[in-house]
Amino acid sequence: MGNSIKLLENLLDYCSVKNKVIANNIANIHTENYKREDVEFKSLLEENSNALLRTTESRHLRMLNDPLDRQNRFRIVTDDSSESLSGINNVNIEQEMAELAENTLRFKFASKKVGEYYKMIQKVINGGGRF
Repeated sequence: MGNSIKLLENLLDYCSVKNKVIANNIANIHTENYKREDVEFKSLLEENSNALLRTTESRHLRMLNDPLDRQNRFRIVTDDSSESLSGINNVNIEQEMAELAENTLRFKFASKKVGEYYKMIQKVINGGGRF
């Protein structure tokens, strides 16, 4: 369960960064020459999931690129397309709002699962409610 919590924490961090990037895109929808930004996560996860394994000791296996590494989990990339979707820059408000809704659902799911995990831990510590 510990790995699941780390993945959920990473998902919450991703959702937080993604939300800031979307908000920045929406705030700059009327800014001339602004380039839309996005957060890369899936490609990094796929790259790291295919990473080679290296043994450092006969009993240990370790990934060369740990997908849970906090510094390399995701990066903000600029969409350099010159397509003018809003008439001023390449930000499409409908796409941003759809991504915001999707990101909000993803965040609610992850935060609910993390909350359930800690409630379960609290219940075990308190003896399963048998007082």
